[in-house]
Amino acid sequence: MSIYKLSFKNFKRRKLRSALTMLGIIIGVTALVVLMGLGSGIKTYATTQTESMMGDITIMNSSAASYMGSSGDYYLKNTTVNKIKSMPQLYNIKEETQFSSSIKNTPIYVVGISDWSQVKMNGTPGVVINDALVDRFGYKIGDNITIKDKDFVITGITKEKAMGMGIVYLNVDKALPLNEYKVSMVSANSKVNPNDTKKEIEAQISGVSAMTKSDFSSQIDTMMNGLMLFVGLIASIALLVGVISIINIMLVNVSERTREIGVLKAIGFTNREVLGSILAEAAILGFIASILGVIVAAILMQIGIILFASQLGMEDIQLMSMLPLWLILGVIGGSTFLSVLAGLYPAWRASRLNVVEALRYE
Repeated sequence: MSIYKLSFKNFKRRKLRSALTMLGIIIGVTALVVLMGLGSGIKTYATTQTESMMGDITIMNSSAASYMGSSGDYYLKNTTVNKIKSMPQLYNIKEETQFSSSIKNTPIYVVGISDWSQVKMNGTPGVVINDALVDRFGYKIGDNITIKDKDFVITGITKEKAMGMGIVYLNVDKALPLNEYKVSMVSANSKVNPNDTKKEIEAQISGVSAMTKSDFSSQIDTMMNGLMLFVGLIASIALLVGVISIINIMLVNVSERTREIGVLKAIGFTNREVLGSILAEAAILGFIASILGVIVAAILMQIGIILFASQLGMEDIQLMSMLPLWLILGVIGGSTFLSVLAGLYPAWRASRLNVVEALRYE
């Protein structure tokens, strides 16, 4: 026998209040899942790109904290590059150079690369510019572009962004002469354990810092985990507000059902059964609302992928990487649990009602 079959006197009002309570939880869950999902997706994408694009080891000047606008102090010395190339445990050694320049008095950043899998483009490798230069100068594939008084023919266009700054990707053999043969970093594969090779490089060659794929992945994890924790705490506030509203709604519902609860107790319902009935309602509210919130969040993120992924150079990102199973189960389970906690006091209060006083309640 259910508590809801005894009376439908205030059913419509209870239904409306429950819907409003669920709406608050849905909004909170949606905000939490979208923000956490974005962080998870970016983290997974960045880690995947790092694993697929880089050699086993990347070697750079130990003081090279960043490359944008770097001066000669951040480049590897020629003698250092030669020592790296002579190390027997390294193979498939590739040099890269990066430097600032300008086109028609507009600052640009030139990247000399040997691994073109790093750049998603329309066209072919060789001389690839980004959308910022296309928007500013109207360049297209086949046009000439002048860098440091040397003319090149544009072979491709990429959508990769750099805070609106123009970027030109060149074959490293073309870029090095433009930068006086200064090398920004060297990537290579290792014949032995990359971690052991990293230690040997840093021990044998002074002034350099070597990083393995796992080092880059650890940096990404550390940065994204901190960011996800922060945005998760912010988004959880919205969810908490929705869950807390359950206390007020359940108290009002219990007040309206006082006589119904009295009847239930009179026909043999125990305090535990009344308590369980109220807690079940709170759990169902939280469970259904959290599922709806996850669905809404998934729809919003898929729309975001369709509209913005290509513009951010992240065409390969997938919805499933933004909605890992741990996030879905964690949000649904957490929302349901918090809803039960929120319903504890109203349920306890309902279970303690005196039968005689409850039956007299109007």
